[in-house]
Amino acid sequence: MKLTREQAARPSPPPLEANDQVVIWVGTAAWAVALVVLLIIRDRIPADQRWWIWTCVCGVAFGIFASWYVPRLKRGRARAAARRAAQKDDGQSAPRDSGSNTVSSTETPGKSTRS
Repeated sequence: MKLTREQAARPSPPPLEANDQVVIWVGTAAWAVALVVLLIIRDRIPADQRWWIWTCVCGVAFGIFASWYVPRLKRGRARAAARRAAQKDDGQSAPRDSGSNTVSSTETPGKSTRS
């Protein structure tokens, strides 16, 4: 399919933002329904397939954890973006922090990494 000049010049639309809480709770509800179904029919499930019950339990647990964690993660990212924007407005360049606590061999004089 060949694009026309107008189609090629048109900017792509911004990505859609999903409602995280709805996505999390729909997924958690699906795991909960599967768990209830498996608990009802657990006597008919072969012994080597009963691990599915624990998979559903983990799905529900991770969903509950995600409903707590994701909003905090998004708030932290928003605060970091606001800090970067404020520093940019002030004309300051923020140093990049990799989050690593390791010390390079150049920062410790007299210590060699070679044997």
